[in-house]
Amino acid sequence: MNISELARWMTCGGDARIVLDAVSGLNRYHSAPYSRDVLAFASSTANDLSADAMAFLESEVGDAAEGLGSGPAYSAYLDMLRGRIASAYRLPEGIDIFFAPSGTDLEYVALLAVAQRKGNGIANLLLGADEVGSGCIHSAAGRYFANETALVGNVRPGQDVEGLPPIIMGDFPVRNQEGEAFDSATLASQMESAIANALGDGCFPLVHVVHGSKTGLVLPHLDDIDRLQNRFGSDVAFVVDACQARITTRAIHDYLARGIIVFLTGSKFMGGPPFSGFALLPQGLVAQAAPLAQGMATIFRRAEIPARWAGRDLLDDDGNCGLALRLSASLFELDRFQSLAFDRVKRVVTAFNASASRLAETLAARKVAAAPAEDADEEAGHPIEMQTLVTLDLCHDGQGAVSRMLDFDAAVAIHKAMIADGVRLGQPVRCVKLADGRWGATLRVGLSMPQVVMLDQQDDAALESWLDAAMGRIAASLLPRLASA
Repeated sequence: MNISELARWMTCGGDARIVLDAVSGLNRYHSAPYSRDVLAFASSTANDLSADAMAFLESEVGDAAEGLGSGPAYSAYLDMLRGRIASAYRLPEGIDIFFAPSGTDLEYVALLAVAQRKGNGIANLLLGADEVGSGCIHSAAGRYFANETALVGNVRPGQDVEGLPPIIMGDFPVRNQEGEAFDSATLASQMESAIANALGDGCFPLVHVVHGSKTGLVLPHLDDIDRLQNRFGSDVAFVVDACQARITTRAIHDYLARGIIVFLTGSKFMGGPPFSGFALLPQGLVAQAAPLAQGMATIFRRAEIPARWAGRDLLDDDGNCGLALRLSASLFELDRFQSLAFDRVKRVVTAFNASASRLAETLAARKVAAAPAEDADEEAGHPIEMQTLVTLDLCHDGQGAVSRMLDFDAAVAIHKAMIADGVRLGQPVRCVKLADGRWGATLRVGLSMPQVVMLDQQDDAALESWLDAAMGRIAASLLPRLASA
């Protein structure tokens, strides 16, 4: 398949997930770094590049993409992107930005930030491992997660990355056996015990929280994080997984003000091509961090690391033009979205959520709650975080009664089959249980920033009409497959 030179560059400088199949022209997530005529609500998984973003890249970079392979050009370009991120999110002075080829690679950043703080290594405590990226289980443990990185091809999943301290993994399930989300107080209590145990073992506790999980959860609450920080002080560090990028500027500021690292990616809600990521590092963190581990030379390039990080010179000083282009396309979408007033965004998101509710009724499906039962009112108050992504439980109707006995594997097959109809949804996620203990069937319908920008131009009637027509196409593709599964 013939694709443009810029699109070809965007398939370079990552791992096997961005490589395009020679026949279909798509990656393993059935998306591509070019625009296509499909109905896509797949921002929870991966996007196609929008036509507007490609036009922006053609104007900004044109035929000069290859030049970003040099170290000085790459460094200058990434510094320019740092400025765009700082402007888009109105970041305070002193915030450092660490770029990564994917959200999975960002896990190494948090490990580096707290390395050598305790003699027995790190206790990395994940929240909702089933609702973060699957490869993160490896990278959060200080191991490679694929057979290649953006720099080398002779590694294997599960292999230790050289130079990182010992890492003990822990996990706080975010949902109970019935698929209901735990409340913030319960999770914070579990975290408190795990932090104390880690410190008792001579390990430094690194605690993950989520702001926009695979099903839209935001846990724990800031006041519970404050309570933990007040008790343990500098003996604990937090990192927020906001890789879906379903987060407001205010929320980012709230985390950074508490000294919490924020992970973001450009390839989910932001609407950019797969894959790219960046970590926002609170003021002063880089100066306190241990020198970079030797193994980082197999994962990152020098320009991707904040300039003040000790040991940065051990990394290659060349460029990754593919990552630079993917980041730039994503930030183009972020800039457009951030220019919209909150009320205008909320109007589009509210209409989307209402239309998705009508889709759920048509399918005899249940919308998986994006907040614990105790915090049900939070969804309306957090439209970007909790209402831009709807997870459909295909096993239960709106009243919770069993409607189908479809398991997770059936949902995977249905998701793939719908692509033949030109309909792409977010991949199934394990958050619903069947009576026999198997994971139930789910699919996700997610807005992206480019879609919000496009739909903002519609009046209320046209907005509702477009969304209902789109949901009708989803139902037309999905209902026959549900009936025959």
